[in-house]
Amino acid sequence: MAIRMIRENGDEILRKRAREVEEINDKIRQILEDMVETMHQFNGVGLAGPQIGILKRLVVIDIYDDNGPIKLVNPRIVEQKGEQEVEEGCLSFPNQYAKLIRPAQVVVEAQNENGETIRIEAEGLLAQALSHELDHLEGVLFVDKMIPGTMEYAEPEKN
Repeated sequence: MAIRMIRENGDEILRKRAREVEEINDKIRQILEDMVETMHQFNGVGLAGPQIGILKRLVVIDIYDDNGPIKLVNPRIVEQKGEQEVEEGCLSFPNQYAKLIRPAQVVVEAQNENGETIRIEAEGLLAQALSHELDHLEGVLFVDKMIPGTMEYAEPEKN
């Protein structure tokens, strides 16, 4: 396992559309493991392939509940309902936060790291995280959807 470098605002790869994963193999499983480790290292809730410079449709999410990290290959939102106003940050925008509107509920279909088709019905924070990370796969960033005038900057944590 390895901590990957997170691409930050201004890196052109963040604006590119990620490609479908053709085959789930050991290399893809290793990338997913590295993504989980990287996300946890930086206290993130989610991480998408483009954020570590890999233009593949890979997403990991951990809302720190009893279910542990979710690893998704080729995820897509097949249904969404309602709206929720949320505050969001992004590992690619360190110490920046803004308010935006996300779906209150989403249904996502994907494959897991074993190539099995899975379906996730989510609401609240998990719906928000899925929406945020799947946007990354399309080259869309949270700042594109923020409510104007809501960007805030936090002081970096001291080690």
